Amino acid sequence: MKSIAFHTLGCKLNFAESSYLAGCFVLRGYKQVEFRQKADVYVINTCTVTQVAEKKCRNAIRQAHKLNPTAIIAVIGCMSQLNDKEIETIEGVDLILGNDDKPKLVDLIENYQKKPTVENHVCDISRLKTFFPSYSSSDRTRSFLKIQDGCDYFCTYCAIPYSRGRSRSGSIADVVSCAEVLASEGKKEIVLTGVNIGDFGKQSGETFLQLIEALDKVKGIERYRISSIEPNLITDEVIDFCSASESFLPHFHIPLQAGNNKILHLMKRKYDRELFAQRVERILCKMPDAFVAADVIAGFPGESREDFEDAKSFIQSLPLAALHVFTYSERPNTPACSMPNSVPVEERHLRSNELQAISDQKKDLFYQKNKGSIRSVLWEADNEDGMMFGFSENYLRVGRKFDSSLINTITREKLETIDNKYKSYIL
Repeated sequence: MKSIAFHTLGCKLNFAESSYLAGCFVLRGYKQVEFRQKADVYVINTCTVTQVAEKKCRNAIRQAHKLNPTAIIAVIGCMSQLNDKEIETIEGVDLILGNDDKPKLVDLIENYQKKPTVENHVCDISRLKTFFPSYSSSDRTRSFLKIQDGCDYFCTYCAIPYSRGRSRSGSIADVVSCAEVLASEGKKEIVLTGVNIGDFGKQSGETFLQLIEALDKVKGIERYRISSIEPNLITDEVIDFCSASESFLPHFHIPLQAGNNKILHLMKRKYDRELFAQRVERILCKMPDAFVAADVIAGFPGESREDFEDAKSFIQSLPLAALHVFTYSERPNTPACSMPNSVPVEERHLRSNELQAISDQKKDLFYQKNKGSIRSVLWEADNEDGMMFGFSENYLRVGRKFDSSLINTITREKLETIDNKYKSYIL
């Protein structure tokens, strides 16, 4: 039996696609093994969001080649799409596929014959209109379900529209069918993923609101999380529906990117900070215990110290539960690369650290706020030093002594003790 190992970097969308592809290989008779083990085939699903992500991709390729110099190494995903010529020069690479080619991976591997040159299948993605549906299936409790791909926003710092193409999605019927399959497999929770999921249905005339209304009716799925949704697309109707739904959870991730309107304008974001604040206020008005997190970029070109202090003050004022902080990283061929007044790299990291400190404070406050509350926890299968963990509906991590009978069950628990070692409530 041939063996295959996956190494996935980047977003939840990549993880959904890798898991789906791994399942396709298993159906063809392959055995999936850990990436650190010797395998006949290695697949590296790459990310190009930052320079750090690209460095990790290169290291993963070298690691695979070291583990088994005779293995087939396929490099797929966003870095492949944008930097295929660079990847061709890395020792050990056999196949390169862009995002359009991922569905062809199994057949290409099955028919591949080792040769001295790299087989490069990357093609122009700008006119791509087809949608590759996928979902993760390795986790016993939760699945990441891809509902949308690509983006039409072309923010000045972002390479994603160039690596994943224009916005496109499947139909509501297709997504519901996937959810029903996951329900039949015993999954309790689905995380809706994509590049810009609020843009769902742009080609068909269907809407994100109609999608979540349909998913709410799928029997067997008890919980849905919305992975990330743009502030200009999380409408009052979406918020109101989630607040009334028993299955859509009070957990939202909304990209802010900058807390200063001047920088938002330079980024070509489609909102101002006032709209962002209104969205957060609306969510917490309807769902007072909701976990609301935001993405923020530190050190964007043109961001003076005064701009940053203004942004920091605004972010401090928001009732957020956490931040996901990114240090600005130049992406080749994006407009931001040629903008004046670049922030020195050292200063970018200092600002990232300041924002991370704010995030840590906000998360601590959110956990303290929930002390004494009774929450529903979905227990996961991992055994961590005799402990098992799960997440509440509002994304509080909860731990207890491992009990296999609780895996993939939801229990009501009173949260009283916070353990800093595990960064969790402990029962």
